[in-house]
Amino acid sequence: MNIRKTSLSGVIEITPDVHGDERGFFKEIIHPQKLSAVGVNHRIVQINHSRSKQWTLRGLHFQKPPYAQSKLVRCLRGKIFDVAVDIRPKSPTFRQWHGAELTEENHKMLYVPIGFAHGFLALTDCDVEYACGDIYSPGYECGMLWNDSQVGIEWPCNENIPIVSDKDTKLGPLSVICDDLFWTNEAYSNPDISSEVK
Repeated sequence: MNIRKTSLSGVIEITPDVHGDERGFFKEIIHPQKLSAVGVNHRIVQINHSRSKQWTLRGLHFQKPPYAQSKLVRCLRGKIFDVAVDIRPKSPTFRQWHGAELTEENHKMLYVPIGFAHGFLALTDCDVEYACGDIYSPGYECGMLWNDSQVGIEWPCNENIPIVSDKDTKLGPLSVICDDLFWTNEAYSNPDISSEVK
């Protein structure tokens, strides 16, 4: 399992070891001891699977405490541009974002901790899986506008107009929702992440 730190503390890219031959491949997706060894203590409570057609943009979503969710995201089919945005008002990287291309070929996963909004752009028709650290709770579901100018995510749309749900187009910018964001100390704890574990 190889780990790549990002500029956002706690957000990491994980590439599992892939063992392949002419028959196909095998890889471990979630191994609690190996994840813990690199500073990710991610409990799995719910696993979601979404299917999207090319240029669909989903997000940016998160849940508030006590149902705040961490997510381990991977692309099962196709290719996505996956994004995490720091929405912790007391964080030194508040409003900053990180994007990673996740594909069925590169096997890469993105770990999105509590205190971050998450979304993705489907670069092809795709299937995406999220291993979530808490259950979906509609009463604590929140989101922010995908094209918030103060955050400035560089979505790789080229000349294409993203397909966004009516619900997501009505989300507010981070500046409007930030006064209601209160995170527990867990969201501000920064694990010591090493670069590789066997």
